[in-house]
Amino acid sequence: MIGINELKESLRRVHLNPYEGSTSVVIINGAEFMSDECANALLKTLEEPPPQVMFLLLTANESAVLPTVQSRCQTLNLVPISEDKMVERLVNGHQASREKAEQLFRLSRGCMGWAINALNDAQVLEQRQADLEKIEETLAAGLETRFTYANEVASLFSRDREAANNLLSLWLSWWRDLLLIKEGAEDFLQNTDHADSLRTQASGLSTSNIMQFINRLIQTLSNLDNNANPRLTMEVLMINLPIEAGTV
Repeated sequence: MIGINELKESLRRVHLNPYEGSTSVVIINGAEFMSDECANALLKTLEEPPPQVMFLLLTANESAVLPTVQSRCQTLNLVPISEDKMVERLVNGHQASREKAEQLFRLSRGCMGWAINALNDAQVLEQRQADLEKIEETLAAGLETRFTYANEVASLFSRDREAANNLLSLWLSWWRDLLLIKEGAEDFLQNTDHADSLRTQASGLSTSNIMQFINRLIQTLSNLDNNANPRLTMEVLMINLPIEAGTV
C-alpha cells in the first residue's frame, strides 16, 4: 500500500526545480495500491499540476485505481517489445551475440531495460543463477530447510522489498515453466538454461499440484503488497510447496 507520507514527500519535491533538464517526472509504481487518502491527496495536484511536471502512474490493474484519478490521466498501454526487435537492438546497438540476445529476450519477457542492464552488469545474471540454484535446493528439501529459506526471504523483504518481489517473480517463472512442460509447450520456456532440472521436477508433479502452487505464489505476492507479515506469509507458502513424487 502506498501511504500518504510517501506521497506527500514526492509532492513536496515537485515544487523544486529539477536537477537537470526542464521537466520533473514523478513515477508512482503500483498506483492501484494507493490508499484512498493518498489518491485523494494526489487528485488535488493532478487538478492543478505545477508547471513542467509530469506524473506517470504505473499499474497492472487500471480498474483498481480511483475513478476520479483515472479521469485526470491519459491511458498509455505499454506492451513488451517483440523478440525480433529486441534481438536486433541488442546485437546491433549493444554488441551482444545473437544467442545471448535471444536468451535475454526470454529472461526479460520483452523488457528492454532489464535486458540491457543484464547485458552490461554480469551480476544480474549471476544473482539469477544463485537464486535459481537456491530454489532448486529448497524444492528438494524438507520442511526445516524450507522454513529457513522462508526466513531468509522475509529478511530480504525487510531490507529490500523490490529484490524480494523479484525473487518471488522468479519462483513464479519457474512454476510457469513447469506447467508449460506438463502441457507440452516447451518452446515457450523462460528458464531454458535449467530445462533438464525443470523436466525432472515436472515428472514428479501433477498439473493440479503446479496450478495450485502458482495460485499460492500469486496470492503471496498480493498479500505482501498489502503489508502481510513477511515471515508468516513465506512460511505458509513453504508449507504449501508440493513434494515431488519419490522425494522424502
